Formats: sequence, structure tokens, C-alpha cells
Amino acid sequence: MQHAQVPAQLDAVSDRLARSEDTLKFLIVDDHALVRYGLSLALRQRYQDVVIVEAGSLAEAMRKARSEPGLTAILYDLQMGDSDEHSGLADMLEVAGDVPLIVVSGATDGNVIASCIRAGARGFVHKGCEGGILDQALPIVLEGGIFAPAPPTPRDGRPVRIALTAAASPVRTESDAVNGLTERQREVLRLLLEGQSNKEIARALGVLEGTIKVHLRTVMQRLGVRNRTQLALATMKAGIKLSS
Repeated sequence: MQHAQVPAQLDAVSDRLARSEDTLKFLIVDDHALVRYGLSLALRQRYQDVVIVEAGSLAEAMRKARSEPGLTAILYDLQMGDSDEHSGLADMLEVAGDVPLIVVSGATDGNVIASCIRAGARGFVHKGCEGGILDQALPIVLEGGIFAPAPPTPRDGRPVRIALTAAASPVRTESDAVNGLTERQREVLRLLLEGQSNKEIARALGVLEGTIKVHLRTVMQRLGVRNRTQLALATMKAGIKLSS
């Protein structure tokens, strides 16, 4: 099985998401305070509107996953001091529910990576990787896909399918949906994907900000997405040019 390659276009998408007006809320789970600090700092530097929740133990992480509404994703250390790595991950995934979980671990064994993905983790990022890898992983995972450093080859021989886009995307037919947009909706979408805020788009087009919100809601409904993260990736898959 060949190594999966992250599409080069995701670099541009990641930059646009970093300027998104959506509030992102991450739960960072690691029993080393310095690691939590580093991940928190990386996220705060990358995203302009982000909320960070930290947990230093599995028990604390499970409590916060239950009590913190609106979590965007969970970054989870596989080797927590108060749990076995396999049962701990299973417990955390059960509590996480629909919130995507990315394992952040020092493990390099393909069998370990495979077991995490099989258990239900939506991504695996090695602690020794460059910071840019997290920039690539997050858009993929938040869009509903799975991110791993490479398709693992576990010792038990059971293949694991690693998809860099959602296996069951909520977007039905992106190209058809985009073709059905009005010229004004396309213009709003193009400006949004260039990183402009609703207020900036309204000013550029000479309309009220409320009008822009209506256009965006219509575009998201047509493309079958719920937020700007999914919108950016769905648009990329549809082949829309992101600049004039």
C-alpha cells in the first residue's frame, strides 16, 4: 500500500481556516503540562478565535468532555498516567461521542497507529513531527476525514484504510451544487474563502452584513455543510477557483 499524500491545496485551505470567524474549542489531554502548553500555544498562534480546555489525566479529561459544550476536537495523549493506553482511549472515545479525537503520541509503531484508527480516533499525529502537520490534520479531521502519517501496516496483517477526505461526506454532489449557485452567491463565497469577514464582504459588495449571512446560510445548505471548515474543503473538492 502506498503512502497517502496530503493534497497540496490543503495548505491554502488551512490558511483560510486560520482566519475564519468560527470559534474553535479544543480539549488538550496530556499528563505533561509542558506538552499541553506547547499545543495550546501552537493553536492560539494559528487560530484567531480559539478556546483551549486542558486536562492532565484521563479522569479529568472525561469530566471536561462531558461538561464542556461545543468542543471542536480533542487532542489526546495515548499514554496517560492514570490509564492503560488501549482501555483509556476506548473510554475517552466513548465520552467524546461525535467530537473528533486526534491521538498525539510519540509512538511510531504502525500497529499502534492502526489500532487507534480502528478504535475510532479520527487522526494520529506524532509528537516529533513539525507543527505544520497539525495544520494539515485539523482541516481533514474537522471535515469528517481521517488523518494518519501513512497507511499503517499492522503485524496482524489486517489492512486499515486511511482516507484523507471523509469516507461518507455530508456533501452530496459538490460540483452540481456549486453550479446551482447564483452569481452573487459565488461572489460571496469567493470573498469568504479569500479570508474576508462578513463585514468586509458586505462593504465590498455594497450590501448589509445581514444579507451576506443569508447568502452564506443558503450556500452552506446547498453544499450540505455546517460550518466554514466544511465549506472550504467542499468548495476545493468542487473545483471552484478561490481567487479572481
